[in-house]
Amino acid sequence: MAIRRRSVLAGGAALWVGAPAILRAQTPAPAAAGTIHVSHGFAMHGEPKYKADSGPPDYLNPNAPKGGSVRLGARGTFDSLHPYIVKSVPAAGISQLWDTLCWNSRDEASTEYGLIAETIEWPEDRSWVAFTLRPQARWHDGSPITVEDVIFSLDILKSKGLPNYAFYYADVLKAEKVGDRKVKFTFRDNTNKELPLIIGQLPILPSKWWASRDFEKVSLEPALASGPYKVDSFDVGRSITYRRVPDWWAKDLWMNRGRSNFDVIRYEYYRDVTVQFEAFKAGDLDVRQENIARNWATAYDIPAVRDGRIQRAEIPHELPTGMQCFAFNTRRDYFKDKRVREAIATMFDFAWANKNLFYGMYKRNVSFFGNSELASSGLPTAAELKYLEPLRGKIPEEVFTKEFMLPETDGTGNVRELARKALALLKEAGWEVKDGKMTETKTGKKLAFEMLLNDASFERVVLPYKQNLERIGIDMTVRTVDTAQFKRREDEFDYDMMVEGFGQSLSPGNEQRDFWGSKAADTPGSRNSLGVKDAAIDSLVDTLIAAPDRESLIAVTRALDRVLLWSNFVVPNWHNNKVFVAYWNRFARPEKSARYAPFAFDTWWIDEAKDRALQRERK
Repeated sequence: MAIRRRSVLAGGAALWVGAPAILRAQTPAPAAAGTIHVSHGFAMHGEPKYKADSGPPDYLNPNAPKGGSVRLGARGTFDSLHPYIVKSVPAAGISQLWDTLCWNSRDEASTEYGLIAETIEWPEDRSWVAFTLRPQARWHDGSPITVEDVIFSLDILKSKGLPNYAFYYADVLKAEKVGDRKVKFTFRDNTNKELPLIIGQLPILPSKWWASRDFEKVSLEPALASGPYKVDSFDVGRSITYRRVPDWWAKDLWMNRGRSNFDVIRYEYYRDVTVQFEAFKAGDLDVRQENIARNWATAYDIPAVRDGRIQRAEIPHELPTGMQCFAFNTRRDYFKDKRVREAIATMFDFAWANKNLFYGMYKRNVSFFGNSELASSGLPTAAELKYLEPLRGKIPEEVFTKEFMLPETDGTGNVRELARKALALLKEAGWEVKDGKMTETKTGKKLAFEMLLNDASFERVVLPYKQNLERIGIDMTVRTVDTAQFKRREDEFDYDMMVEGFGQSLSPGNEQRDFWGSKAADTPGSRNSLGVKDAAIDSLVDTLIAAPDRESLIAVTRALDRVLLWSNFVVPNWHNNKVFVAYWNRFARPEKSARYAPFAFDTWWIDEAKDRALQRERK
């Protein structure tokens, strides 16, 4: 389960921490029929780790001092302070201003605790969930967060928000007020046992504030919020500053002691990733999450690193890597044939790129659910065949007979064998080289397409790929556009191929409909950038969402993974099992990292002694 926008390894990234993944556990032994559970937290299996009003989580320092300011970098631009609609290019960090019903534990893979909600209530069959709101939950103007706000939030996000909300909450039939502070969500059925957790992630928006405003309109008016920060100032497209709310209603809750420690957080925008990096080295930015292997290997050999003013950390993580890729838009006629897609994918020489561009730091993606037990490997097991056999004849036959493997080279740049395989696939699909150009024999059309980028750092990767494709007569033009234009074209599916990232959690669920569902393929702004419209995949996604236990979820996810891989919808890229972080030596951080949020910047704080020393050295 995850609502998250696209992110890729070479892109600029804001340093807010996203919601950690939620893991489906095995279904516990059934309780008595009609049992109603009431608790401060909800776990898919067993009991929550932390008791109500317990001490802070293990990975927080409850004594972390408040204060100071931090400068972060963002790339591109923004035109809105409204992050919940398609037309908006929202400012970095803006969605963190609204609290959610529940808070995701970062060291438990299967648990949420009430945030706005004081208690969570659900029946044994999980056909509904109810939340009793905390009486102290407040908007920044001091007015209470109400049940009406919760109901409004669900309704407005499903009807007018980003398309992924409609898919994510599709199985929530209704929300109703059942008490002064109690709201009940009724589900379409009880097949999706994860829905109580999914509802817990709902951002709560102020109904009274939106009553006199158009929710679907791009806006630069800071909306009434409830979280630990509020908008302090902004310069459209150039910077935005957030200031900590000193009387934030939730600051003393047990899960928040030691979080949100900076008084001021400022994002500076840069159009070019190289300029942003130079700004960090010059001391204009305080923290940088490095996403370019070449930089990490070579660009930090500078005096500030050598003398310790800049610190570097490599933090291992246990999160699924998902699928970063070059994504085909199968809405294009020339990409409808699986063999054409496979041929184009074959010509990407990852071994050469890893050796010459990435300093050997990356691993090739070979699964949509990599770095987890959800990834497929080898041939299908009996458990997977249970879901695959009914679809035989409707999915690629290779799913049953071959292990999915990507072509490999020796890294020297010799792609002759790749070219032979690609040419054979294209010939089978009705294409051949004429006058040096790949030509469809029936129509005479040339095979040419555009790679759309919004990050110039990717050009060094795709230009050698372009050269490889030219060897077999395929013309790939490379176009890099700004963030606003990229987002518009992305939302309107106006591209041939682009860099895409499908982030995954340890518990895939409703979001898979937005990724691969047929309905999402025709919904502008959805995450189905590939244009997947396949009844067999729809069926697997529905089965995944309804999986009754962990074993079933693993099996059907692996089955889906195989079908997606053998459909050749993407050219798989690469991943890293570590988070690279560089920062000026003015911070302190907890000794222990959260298992599922290794770089949780909201848990850091300013170390006054280090800060003073750094300021003296800078002078």
